[in-house]
Amino acid sequence: MSHPAAPLSTPPSAALSGAASRPAPNDPGAPTSAELLDFVRHAATDKELIASLPLDPDGRTWLRLEGPRGSEAWLIGWPPGTGTGWHDHAESLGAFATAEGKLTENSLAVRLPASGWNTLELNDGVDRQRHLGAGQSRAFGRHHVHEVLNESPVEHAVSVHAYYPPLPLMRRFSRSGAVLRVEQVERPEDWQ
Repeated sequence: MSHPAAPLSTPPSAALSGAASRPAPNDPGAPTSAELLDFVRHAATDKELIASLPLDPDGRTWLRLEGPRGSEAWLIGWPPGTGTGWHDHAESLGAFATAEGKLTENSLAVRLPASGWNTLELNDGVDRQRHLGAGQSRAFGRHHVHEVLNESPVEHAVSVHAYYPPLPLMRRFSRSGAVLRVEQVERPEDWQ
């Protein structure tokens, strides 16, 4: 059901197969956002699963999980003060649930173009922030741009994440005020 935990120096998607084997996002056999959300909520209440994740005081750790109907799923440990940086999940739907601690999600309430840009100036009012304590969860659609943070100075957080289709790519962004800039595009072959 899982892989050994290791620091997240590369995205957890490093174990994915090539894009040609991924089902299309509108495949009738694909899990829905609601199914992904149900999966992460259920997994986040599995005390034995949560306890199986070794926690590292200096870096995020993870375990790969079997997600519903071909989805990609991860159990992730967040030391105090860690985060993902701004990124998206391309064409993948996603969901995550906090099992322990508290996570903050900063997101943009705007759909960004899928390609053809390197720098965008964001309009006022697009920033959203959610605090997800233990037992709280959320789902998101394709092209969702966010960053996830454990802002606690002392407490680890643990969360469960699921994506479908398995991540075809991730764009990583830098942000300075209203300016969002593409810094890196990562594909599964880059993670192997």
